[in-house]
Amino acid sequence: MNQLDIALTAVSLLILVVGIVSKPVRRSYVTDGIIALVVGILMSPNALGWLDVTSWWGNKETFIEEAARLTLAIGLMGVALRLPKGYVPRHWKSLAVVLGLVMPLMWAFGGLLVWWILGLPFWVAMLIGAVVTPTDPIVSTSIVTGVVAEENIPKRLRHLISTESGLNDGLAYPFVLLPILLLTRPSGEALSHWLLHTILWGIGAAVVVGALLGYGAGRVLDWAEEKDIIERKSILAYTIALSLLALGSVHLMGSDGILAVFVAGLTFDGIVSTNQREESENIQEAIDRFFTLPIFLLLGLVLPWQEWLQLGWKGLLLVVAILLLRRLPAILALSSLIKPLHGFRDSLFVGWFGPIGIAALYYSHLALSRTGNQEVWVISSSIVVGSILIHGISAAPLSKLYGRRVKNNRPLAKVLDVWDK
Repeated sequence: MNQLDIALTAVSLLILVVGIVSKPVRRSYVTDGIIALVVGILMSPNALGWLDVTSWWGNKETFIEEAARLTLAIGLMGVALRLPKGYVPRHWKSLAVVLGLVMPLMWAFGGLLVWWILGLPFWVAMLIGAVVTPTDPIVSTSIVTGVVAEENIPKRLRHLISTESGLNDGLAYPFVLLPILLLTRPSGEALSHWLLHTILWGIGAAVVVGALLGYGAGRVLDWAEEKDIIERKSILAYTIALSLLALGSVHLMGSDGILAVFVAGLTFDGIVSTNQREESENIQEAIDRFFTLPIFLLLGLVLPWQEWLQLGWKGLLLVVAILLLRRLPAILALSSLIKPLHGFRDSLFVGWFGPIGIAALYYSHLALSRTGNQEVWVISSSIVVGSILIHGISAAPLSKLYGRRVKNNRPLAKVLDVWDK
């Protein structure tokens, strides 16, 4: 059978079915991503054997890395367009705590857990910890959007999770690169390269170029609207093109294209008019499912089942430990410094919902291509699947539980919601 035709049929049917039953799915214990992941597992060589990624592309690892990178770009633009205009400048102090304190603690906790439980070499463990550090924007979307989230979760929490997932995806780049450099180069050379190339150029250039691209795209769109030379339907291609322009051009410069996409989206969102902004947001939401569901199916096709079995009970223990201890303790300890969190209940909710997903898939294959260490992919993939399943299954019930618990304080919650937009 033709592999391409099978893949096209499977992906198309998946998008159609999930789209038709999107409301019941959002209210259930499963997410779009879980459904796509299960379909991929069933069609993989380990089950029905209908699809084999190795027959599509000579280098399977490169194919997965690039597919994940493309999916992240589309997803991050959608996240940027969902946020209220000017959200990041208004909440920079809280975001500085989440990114500057919580994120390094997540890296440290994750890496030390891998080192302690599996006994891997220290910098290999820290590399895996870095790979699973970022909160995933693709998986987070299923938690912070939809009828259940909108009915039960305050906007201040949804916006905080979305913004963090958008920013720390790109900011995970230096955390991942540091162990890679230390594993592949002498320590002195590795540190100098990390400071000069990864931090100053990789992050600095991504922020500057991403902001310039977003600003320029917003101004050009305003000008085209004023001159009446652009059709409404062209905005669809415009936002996708901006995502890919930022991703590709900044990556060509040797900088962090993932971060550049989100910065470009935030800047673009702050420039365009309210009508353009709402239309761009609606369009981006519509295409998100088309671009994101296939990556979960692809993940299901390539899972390393045999290698997972070799990890034994320690592999399962690591997944549980990472999900419980990588993020939650840091959020609880620093919650008083994060303005959108109003009390223990908020801290517990945000601390739990830091899902690991497509960003980790991308960084694990980036690490694999740079180091050749298969353990990074095997261990990271087990954590990714554990997070997709557990965070996905718990999203609806815990959101409803949160909503019921704050029901008596609804008037106060509404006031706080408006204040924190």
